[in-house]
Formats: sequence, C-alpha cells, structure tokens
Amino acid sequence: MEFKSLKNIESSFRQIRLFGIVFVAMCAVVISVALVMVFKFAEKQREKIYVLDNGKSLMLALSQDMSQNRPAEAREHVRRFHELFFTLSPDKSAIEHNINRALILSDNSAYNYYSDFSEKGYYNRIISGNINQICQVDSVVCNFTNYPYTAVTYAKQKIIRQSNVTERSLITTCKLTNSSRSDDNPNGFIIEGFNILENKDISTIKR
Repeated sequence: MEFKSLKNIESSFRQIRLFGIVFVAMCAVVISVALVMVFKFAEKQREKIYVLDNGKSLMLALSQDMSQNRPAEAREHVRRFHELFFTLSPDKSAIEHNINRALILSDNSAYNYYSDFSEKGYYNRIISGNINQICQVDSVVCNFTNYPYTAVTYAKQKIIRQSNVTERSLITTCKLTNSSRSDDNPNGFIIEGFNILENKDISTIKR
C-alpha cells in the first residue's frame, strides 16, 4: 500500500514538473516575442524626430525620408519664396504681409531688391493703379553637387490692369543653405545671393 502511494506521489510530482516545464517554456516564448516587438518598436522610434514647436504643437518627421525629400523641399522653398515675393495685390498690408513672409525665407539679398523696388515707388504704383500681380513658377532647377546648393527659377508674371494684362518672363538664381525648421520656414532652407537675371515683357493683351 505504501509502495502504491509512493508511485502516486512520484507520478504527481512528474506531472507537476512537466506542467512547470511547459509553463516556463510558454513564458519564455511570450517574453521572446515581446522582446522582438519592443526591439522593432524601438528601431522605428529611432527613425523619428520629434520637434517641439514653442510648446504648442508636435511635428513628426521621419529621418530616413528627410534626405530623400531634401531636393523636393528645396524646390518647394524656392517656389514659395517667389510666389510670396512677386505676387502682389493693391493693398499695402497684404503686400507687406507677403513680403515679410518671403524675407523670412531669404537673406539680405532679397531685402535689397525689396528696398530698391520701394525706393522706386513700385509698390505705390501697384496700389494707386489698382494692379494685381501674379507669379507662376514654371520650374526650379537645383544643383545639389556642391554646398551651398544652387537654384535657377523660371517663372512668369501676370500684371493685371483694368485696361490690359501684361505677361513678363522672370528668371532668377540663388543659393540655398540649410536652416532650422519652423512654422514660417517649414522646409529648413535660407535663400542667399538672390539675383534677378531676366524680367521683361513677353506680351500685352487688352481687356
């Protein structure tokens, strides 16, 4: 009788040990899967950059895509500058607002053009003549071989008067340097050495 009891105890002990081994094995599998998932999550997080914007908003950018998107961002930066700087309406506050936004994207080379236009009364004539000026960028050709980068912009201006519409060609060159990103400068570039190569009438159509 005692021998049978011992066998039962030994059998129960084996079952408990088996269950223990299975339980430990299952825990090891779960922990391994969890570690793999945590590692993959950490890798993805390292690919991300979080930029706190004045404590108000959180901007997320993928670091892997940043270098690939740089050429597109450069062209967008130059395009946006031209649209702000050369698109004008017959309203002083609107002109100043657009010009100020454009000057944030550039150095003093653009400001020198603004000062020259102001001294010559260009903006006053826009306002007094009730003239609208629209800038349409056709293409931006960038060279990323050397730093600072260079860009050539081909655009057209439409100067809309009550009596006619004049179309002008606009060709400019500039250099691009990297800068800190912000709400006012989301692409993180600064235009330097801005220069107008050509700005002449193409056609005038009476209205």
